[in-house]
Amino acid sequence: MTDLLPATWSQLFVQRIDADGPAVLSSCGVWSCRDLARRAAGAADWLDSLGASSGRPVAALVTGTADVFALAVGATGSNRPLAPLGPRHATAELIACLQPLAPSLVVAEAPFEEAARAAADPLGMEVQVIPVFEPSERPLDLDPAPDDVAIILHTSGTSGLPKRVPYRQDRLARRTQLNASLLDLGPGSVYASASPFQHIAGAGMLYVAMGAGAALCPFPRFTADAWADVVERRVTHALLVPSMVEQLLDSGTLHPGALRFLQYGASPIHPDTLRRVMEALPGVELSQIYGQTEGSPITCLTTSDHRRIVGGDTHLLASQGRAVDTVELVIHEPDGTGIGEVWARAPHLFQPAADGWLHTGDLGRLDAEGYLFLTGRTGDMIIRGGENVHPEEVERVLVAHPAVKEVAVIGLADRRLGQLVAAFVVPADPGAPPADTDLRAYARAALAGYKVPERWIAIEELPRNAAGKVLRRELRP
Repeated sequence: MTDLLPATWSQLFVQRIDADGPAVLSSCGVWSCRDLARRAAGAADWLDSLGASSGRPVAALVTGTADVFALAVGATGSNRPLAPLGPRHATAELIACLQPLAPSLVVAEAPFEEAARAAADPLGMEVQVIPVFEPSERPLDLDPAPDDVAIILHTSGTSGLPKRVPYRQDRLARRTQLNASLLDLGPGSVYASASPFQHIAGAGMLYVAMGAGAALCPFPRFTADAWADVVERRVTHALLVPSMVEQLLDSGTLHPGALRFLQYGASPIHPDTLRRVMEALPGVELSQIYGQTEGSPITCLTTSDHRRIVGGDTHLLASQGRAVDTVELVIHEPDGTGIGEVWARAPHLFQPAADGWLHTGDLGRLDAEGYLFLTGRTGDMIIRGGENVHPEEVERVLVAHPAVKEVAVIGLADRRLGQLVAAFVVPADPGAPPADTDLRAYARAALAGYKVPERWIAIEELPRNAAGKVLRRELRP
């Protein structure tokens, strides 16, 4: 498959410039791919006028709007890769990203200008507000070297400060081809991602959709009204995180429209939620892709896997699916239960180690069919009295309790045992939280005694980042 691929993502984009059909569908109108290329050229002209240096990134506090799509392509096509940052991140977090990034310029949408200046001014960096880009006939550089950088994303920072991950042109081309195959994504498709633009599921997937020949539908901020707009524009492929899906289900607004494929990810989906989704979206294919900013996809829980789940193989819902095409997947140095660090190797992964493998930092095991079951992060593992406790294993048991909506498990320091297992529980009914004794008995029926939480803390909601991932560090005292 890879032998037939264009060498770079930009070459994929070039192939569709004169194609029929829309490239962007927004409230401002419809752009063809040629229109998008002209707006991108206008964005490159604007960067020229500001003196943005070739070969250096442009940091951006932005959301997923049509003009930002043009800016992203224009930055890629003028050798100034865009580095989107979370516009709602704290100033200290933004400074921690900007300092090592050393961008030639910081740009922002107008609502985020103040946040951009608060982080850029102490570093002596210039800030500019993004305008509406006028079309230009300026030629873009769409024949880069395979190892040129197309865009720079940052990790979500769930376990520390975000780290930058350069997306090479050649690896992004392979990622595009692989995702397009998994999602049946191509010309005639319309793609929308509700994930923040700075996330791999935001800009990372929008680059995939552009390279695959699909049209983009802006989805800059998730609300039920924004979803209604997505449906109205006849989106065929959408990406949501489970908490968004639950909001739409609860408000009765998860309507399918023209939707053919729904991706979900960033956090596990509750079995009851999955059943409700299948009832609300009959005929819509479902996919859960596991990966990380440093490389994705690694595994996939496919449409056929979801059919198996509905048919009775419910244990698969706790898995991340099986390795996708071209991915070698191993469990490095497994313990006696088969759990070890997940390592992956493939030509589309962006930040492998010197040994060629992506060391994910995730702990997991593979079953006899090759399905991957994650048990936590290497830094999240709890060691209680010399026994290893994997948080996600405990969470999967507890979230199945009918009185539990969500749960996060962490280790708390203890002088005698080293760590105690603590569970932060979001009740399904805030007015009637489950009793600790009931939860303890429920957990004990499925888990060894040392894995059963000793501390139970009721909480209104779990702390999450903009991508929907639980921030365990904010639960620790």
